[in-house]
Amino acid sequence: MSIFGFRISPSSAMNLDTIDRSRFEELCRIEPDAARCMSCGACSATCPASEFSGMSVRKVLLCLQRGKEEEAFRMMNNCMLCGKCTMVCPRGINTRHLILSICRIYDKEDKR
Repeated sequence: MSIFGFRISPSSAMNLDTIDRSRFEELCRIEPDAARCMSCGACSATCPASEFSGMSVRKVLLCLQRGKEEEAFRMMNNCMLCGKCTMVCPRGINTRHLILSICRIYDKEDKR
């Protein structure tokens, strides 16, 4: 039997039914722009921090929806709040305000 150097990768499937989405739903209730994001990537393309750190509002929202809060916070720590993403968003989402709301909501929950 020949070995070609290939192997089966472990599954990366996520069971979204087991994730606690209560914080994200609260974020969408307080900040409706979180649900309006269509994940186009325009924010990532213009972000000066994205090139060096992988910061992306799109990725932050996807991580929060999937319950990967620590990964989202690592990305948000690299945000400079410069506002370039707000200027290019086709949906007109105020991304700076959205990031500040995320910090406020998730920080409030952690202190309970």
